[in-house]
Amino acid sequence: MMNNQSTLFEFQPFDDLAIQSFLSKREGETKLGEKLSNFTNAKYVIIGVEESIGPRANKGRAGAEHGFKAFLSSFLNMQSNETLSGDEIHVLGKVVTKDLVEDDLFKCVEELDDFLVYILSSLAVHQIPILIGGGHNNAFPLMKSANMSHGKYLQVVNLDAHADYRLLEGRHSGNPFSYAFNKGFLKKYHVLGLHQRYNSQQIIDDLRRDGHYFTFNEEYLLSKRNYMNDFKELAHDLSKSQDYVGIELDMDTIERMPSSAYSPVGISIETARIYISQMASIEKVAYLHLPEGAPTNELEDRIVGKTLAYLVSDFITERQFLNRNTYI
Repeated sequence: MMNNQSTLFEFQPFDDLAIQSFLSKREGETKLGEKLSNFTNAKYVIIGVEESIGPRANKGRAGAEHGFKAFLSSFLNMQSNETLSGDEIHVLGKVVTKDLVEDDLFKCVEELDDFLVYILSSLAVHQIPILIGGGHNNAFPLMKSANMSHGKYLQVVNLDAHADYRLLEGRHSGNPFSYAFNKGFLKKYHVLGLHQRYNSQQIIDDLRRDGHYFTFNEEYLLSKRNYMNDFKELAHDLSKSQDYVGIELDMDTIERMPSSAYSPVGISIETARIYISQMASIEKVAYLHLPEGAPTNELEDRIVGKTLAYLVSDFITERQFLNRNTYI
């Protein structure tokens, strides 16, 4: 389907045998992994990224390379039923790292940017990529690809403890949105739930300077704002726009979630699910991105994998409901 055009990264496509290896079949039941679509007919195309160079280039820790495998084990074994059959979903494959040159991680991230744009270019305009795993650095190639595909500037909504709007000091997981805005791929950025102690004054000033929208998690804690109201209002406003919208959720925004920037402080999994479902109601969605899950043992695999599986299934279920009721 595609040639390897990177010296540092390789794309490994998934065939039926690879999918079957994740399945735990049971008589009288049908799992999502048994009902997947082929690539041509799929509406939702899942792509995994097994890397942590972006977080490490951002002076963070490794582990994000394990999120996609944990996701697949949970997602493919979810039940296929009348609420979600799986027949609009295709698992395309995963990006894995080869031997990396550790002395220049910035250049490694730049090469990954280009490689992911190349892979995403194989999707049709009507297909929605769902990128799982890896660092938040991979938001940049998603935004670039969406801009190329839809021919318009993109708006992005992100639920995150960190704005990832750091200086243009070399590509890493802390600056995909500042780079995308600088390059003209991002029209407006909406980031919800920032942690006041983990976003510099420089970032706050730059977000304001560039005309973006942001809220602080502490405002919700003190009941000055309400997440549910903000989710609903933002989704409504973005639905009225003619722009396509990228949907982002960094796993480190969820309290106690094994992630590249683990924190005991954050939102609940239930709040994350409501956010995803609400944003999925936007008509012109360009992509869904769920990065930074970083499990390190069997228990964390289950936590990260099942959470990601719920978020992806919530997104697709809401999209299907939206499509069924568009003209009613």
